[in-house]
Amino acid sequence: MLALHSEAPDVLLTGITMNSRDVEPGDLYLGLPGARFHGATFAKDAVARGAVAILTDASGAVEATAAGVPVLLVTESPRDIAGDLAAWLYGTSTDRPLTLGVTGTNGKTSTVHFLDALLTQLGRKTGLSSTAERRIGDEVVVSSLTTPEAPELHALLARMHEVDVDAAVLEVSAHALTRHRVDGVVFDVSAFTNLSHDHLDDYADMDEYFEAKLALFTPERSRKAVVSLDTPAGFAVAERAGVDVVTISSTPGVASDWTVTIDDEKPDSTAFTVHSERAGSFSTRVPVIGRHMAANGGLAIAMLVEAGISPNEIRSVLDRDGGILATLPGRSVLVPVVDGPAVYVDAGHSPDAFAKTLESVRSLTRGRVIMVAGANGDRDALKRPEMGREAALGSDVLIITDHQPRSEDPAEIRSAVLAGAREAKPDGDIREIAAPELAIRAAVAEATAEDTILWAGLPEKEYREVAGVKIPFSVLDETRAALTEAGWVTP
Repeated sequence: MLALHSEAPDVLLTGITMNSRDVEPGDLYLGLPGARFHGATFAKDAVARGAVAILTDASGAVEATAAGVPVLLVTESPRDIAGDLAAWLYGTSTDRPLTLGVTGTNGKTSTVHFLDALLTQLGRKTGLSSTAERRIGDEVVVSSLTTPEAPELHALLARMHEVDVDAAVLEVSAHALTRHRVDGVVFDVSAFTNLSHDHLDDYADMDEYFEAKLALFTPERSRKAVVSLDTPAGFAVAERAGVDVVTISSTPGVASDWTVTIDDEKPDSTAFTVHSERAGSFSTRVPVIGRHMAANGGLAIAMLVEAGISPNEIRSVLDRDGGILATLPGRSVLVPVVDGPAVYVDAGHSPDAFAKTLESVRSLTRGRVIMVAGANGDRDALKRPEMGREAALGSDVLIITDHQPRSEDPAEIRSAVLAGAREAKPDGDIREIAAPELAIRAAVAEATAEDTILWAGLPEKEYREVAGVKIPFSVLDETRAALTEAGWVTP
């Protein structure tokens, strides 16, 4: 329920935001309660930047009124109506591009980037919002949250419509669903990749985490779904979804509408065939290693077909271009080395991500698999021993190091990962080297030309956050430096 809290002349609203620092003249500022501050505290700052009205709850009414502009008071949680309000203001309920959404524990980013690449190859103008990047056509927007807050998301979709974007491709996190960030958006096709241990710092258990994901597959949020059956949760999503579901699987023997079969694996690509009785077969490749990456590529193709794009048109561009021409930031990035060990950098930071990437690396390695791994601070601590377990079981030499401890004690983070690793492989070659620049150098010193090094868990950013301070650091630059210092040639 909305009510005008203070008398004021009519105003023209041209935008909406819940971040006072992002206010533009003509905006409605949402002064919402937050984890540390109430947004109404910044009402005067928002007005100084051009906000012409404020929406808040009872606890923010006094500070909002003091800002001197009309105040709308909402009796329910303001966040619950932010999405619908933004959709009304920006007109995105009707005026928006084809909108595709992807949720799941792992594979969201790669699937979204495969979709974006395929659409671009098809000649469509795209918009993208992922963990790694946010973009409107060729215009890059700084990305922070996996899924932006609802007002920002609707503004993004409205801007895409203005510049004639044909298709918007979005990652949809569990947090986006439970924290109302995608409210007011109805996806034309949504996809489910998988479910595995993650985010149990925010959800009570895996059942609650699953329910958060399941919320995407309702008529209020999606028109149609493509669901992967590669994890047990996929069967539950397919059974309980409130929209029409098409299934896909890369698991041999699993009955599904679409199937993905691996044809060939190379150090820099994976070839596969995705098939459905209705659309036929698509034989192509993705420019990264891993059966799971081929499964994500197949999912992207299936989503586009289910969105109404001609299978023959898709086949034609895949044949023309020799595959899906995607660049995946931080996903199984191969660092070039002349006649030396293969070295991959991967941002995966869950037990399942470790296991799948290590499996892929193992299949391509003649010698040993040497892994540098770590866990990030201020995130789900319960998964750390499992990350250590998968890292130990999948590697021959494991070096545990620091990544982004943020506000936590890095020694405690390492200890949890090491405990899981040593329990899984008591006699394994498991080492602890706190400084990541020394850890990668130890891995390189250990490696021969037939070995493979996997450095996993650290995002491809230009810093590490330690005790609240962002320290300049590049995982790729440190890797290249370590290889060069060891005498390997890196082009």
